[in-house]
Amino acid sequence: MNMKRVTIAAFAAFGLFAATASAEVTIRVQSATPDTADEMVMLKEFAADVEALTNGEVNFEVLPAGAIVGVQEIFDAVDSGLIEAGFAWTHYWSGKHPAAMLFGSPVAGAGVGLDNIAFISWFMYGGGKELYDRLWEEMGANVKGFMLQPVGPEALGWFKEPINSMEDFRKYRFRTPPGIPGQTYKDIGVASVAMGGGDILPALEAGTIDAAEWCCPKPDSVFGLQKVLKNYYLQGLHQVVVNADIYINGDVYDSLTDHQKRAIEVAANASLTKSVAYRIFENGKALKDLTDNHGVILHDTPADYFPAYMNAARATLEKNAADNEFFAEVWNSQRAFAELAVPFWAGAQSSNAQLGKAFADSLK
Repeated sequence: MNMKRVTIAAFAAFGLFAATASAEVTIRVQSATPDTADEMVMLKEFAADVEALTNGEVNFEVLPAGAIVGVQEIFDAVDSGLIEAGFAWTHYWSGKHPAAMLFGSPVAGAGVGLDNIAFISWFMYGGGKELYDRLWEEMGANVKGFMLQPVGPEALGWFKEPINSMEDFRKYRFRTPPGIPGQTYKDIGVASVAMGGGDILPALEAGTIDAAEWCCPKPDSVFGLQKVLKNYYLQGLHQVVVNADIYINGDVYDSLTDHQKRAIEVAANASLTKSVAYRIFENGKALKDLTDNHGVILHDTPADYFPAYMNAARATLEKNAADNEFFAEVWNSQRAFAELAVPFWAGAQSSNAQLGKAFADSLK
């Protein structure tokens, strides 16, 4: 055999392999939020990081809510391959598996005192990521997930009139997130109405609901909730921890090279930190604007809200743990982590919170 021809053929085969391995991949990712939402800023930054880390090989095309499917259909659309990826909060899929709540929004800090920083610690170093990867198997879904955006602690919400007790609270039809955090409001007698973020302002204007929560000062102001409601309560328990994730179709993810997969993982880990940093500053600026320029009045949450919601949340957690083995495994992991980490973190944060509150009070 002519060795020259063998060499040429080998180089041609290598060139074909290299071209295939480095071929550009476009992944459409539909968000659960409109394009104006604050979450889209960080999602697009994540997409830019992946593109840079892969030298342009992997491109996420970020699409707003409703571009292809409805918000509640996002996960199934990714699972089936109708769209390559989706962006939402994993507790939205609690109807498919109750443990989804423990990753998207562990109600009342999982009942063990987790905040977003402690939750990230559990996720990255306390066994959470391994359990998170198993969630999709438990759900029977052809999906690869990455946690991207810690958001909380979320505000209790917005009301037409000040509320001084749970009795006042129960007078309102109150927008809540889907899944167990919203169901827990029903358990304490609040008329909870689950709906997507883009539907909140129209529902308030139409009178379908008359109180609402979405997130925090910046995202709330982008949605325009201050146009309808003026009484704002920052302290709530329903989503002390909340995270928005990206879901990639399993076949699409498996088709990527190891380098491309690693780039997505690195960009996702970076997004966790960048989102926390972005949120603190943006929410601070937005809160000042809301109170200075839009007539928004800040109130302290009524004291009887906290035991009512906490007791209902704990009952929900215990019931789901008794009914579902994987839920119990995840919750026990969070509890074991909290036993070690929360005494330190809560003690350290207590002094920081007091210093911060003293400074905030001095500005009034």
